[in-house]
Amino acid sequence: MSTQPIVNSGGAGAPINITGLSSGLNTTEIINALMAVQRLPVGQLTNQQTKLQAEQTQLRQVQAGLQQLAFSAADLSSPTLFQTSQTVTSSNPNQITALSTSGAGVGGYQVNVTQLANSAQRTFTFTSPASADTITIDGQEIKLKAGASIQELASTINSDSKATVYAAALESGKLVLSSRVTGNTGEGFIAVSDPGATLTEQAGTAKQGKNAEYTVDGVAGTSGSNTVTNAIAGVTLNLGALTTVSGPVTIEVAAPAASTSAIAGQVESFVKLYNSTIGQLHNEIATKPPEHPQSAAELGTGTLFGDGELNDLVSSMRQAIYTPVEGLPAGMASLADLGISTGAPSGSAPTQSALEGELTVNTTELTKAIQTNPAGVEKMLQSWGQSFQKLINTNAEPGGSLDTRITGEGTRISELGQQITTMNEMLAVRQKSLQAEYLAMERVVQQNQSESAWLTSQITSMMANSVVASSSSSKSGGG
Repeated sequence: MSTQPIVNSGGAGAPINITGLSSGLNTTEIINALMAVQRLPVGQLTNQQTKLQAEQTQLRQVQAGLQQLAFSAADLSSPTLFQTSQTVTSSNPNQITALSTSGAGVGGYQVNVTQLANSAQRTFTFTSPASADTITIDGQEIKLKAGASIQELASTINSDSKATVYAAALESGKLVLSSRVTGNTGEGFIAVSDPGATLTEQAGTAKQGKNAEYTVDGVAGTSGSNTVTNAIAGVTLNLGALTTVSGPVTIEVAAPAASTSAIAGQVESFVKLYNSTIGQLHNEIATKPPEHPQSAAELGTGTLFGDGELNDLVSSMRQAIYTPVEGLPAGMASLADLGISTGAPSGSAPTQSALEGELTVNTTELTKAIQTNPAGVEKMLQSWGQSFQKLINTNAEPGGSLDTRITGEGTRISELGQQITTMNEMLAVRQKSLQAEYLAMERVVQQNQSESAWLTSQITSMMANSVVASSSSSKSGGG
């Protein structure tokens, strides 16, 4: 038997080392084995908690996706989507562009541009002043220091918000002053006074500002700007080039109508989001959990497999695509009437996405429906969008069925956490108790071993003394 000493760290709650003691037993392994059995329920509760946490996370993701889809359905029913506006087009946007402002007369207009508006100009030679100079331009004083450059003068003029001109410094040493507005300014334009002779006007280079000149359907007009607002009522024209060579530009004003591209874009955006949401739901429902999970990730896989609530929701969503809205006329009562469908073309096998209920959009049919029956499309989308949004919100909105499940699972996760904490505390106490029991046992064994050794030594000593005494007696008698 081993007679190694018992080691006890002594402090309250401190670890106790009782391996390899007097009994010869590996008591640490024995205690660990006993504790492993008693910890099995904790492991089971921890696995339950891990699964619930994974399911709660997946439900939150599903809820978020459904809420986005509900917002998209609400956009389909938004009145602003069908607000009317007038489209104005130009047959040659490089020469004239046009924009509708309000109440434009429907039809085509022939516009000729014979002159573009420009600004008045004067050109000066520049001499750097030997001393400080003050230049007055249209009554606005410009201060110039001695030795200033032409670039400094141009910068000073251009940075002055009160100045009436812009200044351009040319490489040839000339300064060109141009009025900040276009149009006919008359003969008295860009008045410059410069006693210091920093600027000297070049003779014959002055250019008077001109108005734009045009005709609309043969009626002449002028404008001080190339942006013309009074040539066609409700339309703003931006004149960019003369039409004297190419001929008149046709400006076409359409009747007020909702934007086909905006409506079609919103429908296609909804379909795209619907497909991604259906795909997400299908993936959650179809993913099976592993038979023998070996990690937390595997424990959290497939927690929504075959989920009844999500299955019902998917079925309701698919049915809503084709179910006509009550009270709407046949032919414009569901998304199917806008060219939205599932399945493959006639004669082809259905795709996996079609089997999962994903939608496709026939752009031609959608555009035709919007253009030929905008009022019907508006009424249908508004009614259908509100109905579909209500269907989704029953499950996904705050307080809905998914929210209730998420909250309930949060409560259960918290309860399991408390149970696990309590059981771990009890197991810690149990482990210390076992350590104390085995420590006491080892002390008893050690004490018994010590007593046995002492008795053995006493018996051995007595036997030795008896042998000596017998030998002495034998020798004495023989004499």
